[in-house]
Amino acid sequence: MKKIVLLLLLAALGIGGYLYYRSLTTGPEYSLMQAAKATQDHDMTAFERYVDVNSVTGSLVDQVTAQSSVLGMLNPGSFAFKGALRLLKPQLAKAAHKEVQNYVETGSLEAAAAAQPERVVKVSLAGLASKVVSTDSKFKDIKYVNEQNGQALVGIEITQPKYDTTMVIEVKMQDKGDYWQVKEITNTGELLKHVARLEKDRLLKRD
Repeated sequence: MKKIVLLLLLAALGIGGYLYYRSLTTGPEYSLMQAAKATQDHDMTAFERYVDVNSVTGSLVDQVTAQSSVLGMLNPGSFAFKGALRLLKPQLAKAAHKEVQNYVETGSLEAAAAAQPERVVKVSLAGLASKVVSTDSKFKDIKYVNEQNGQALVGIEITQPKYDTTMVIEVKMQDKGDYWQVKEITNTGELLKHVARLEKDRLLKRD
């Protein structure tokens, strides 16, 4: 009887270990690690497996459009108003897709923004992203992972030394079976407003 109990316990531990291993290799966190690895390897094909670039950039354009009032602070010299951004959404989304590709290939947000041609509306999503994730920023922690009905919200905490603080970037991910894919950065608008306030406070203290 003791042997049977022991075998059942070992079987249960084996199943538990397998499920734990599966969660590590198929969960949202693992897919985010793979997306990060793709940027380090400058592998756009692998990156697009874990990040739906069209969906993410389309959502970013929508959120940036809604925050056009803060663009002047974060993107000096830009000429942007809500109506123009909405009219030019297809061009902005296409440019943003190219910026993402340039970023993956070079590893630099600044280089991705600089590689873009002149536009009627001078708004670079890579340039705005560099205000939130600066060259000095580092990954700190996964703050939370909330999974429900094949979707997950993941909070990625990064440092922002320029303002002596941290920020949480929230991404929405979709279960694709054996991997997860980023579909949206949900809090872009809030992050832009937060950075604009921090920058304003920094400039006031400097004066």
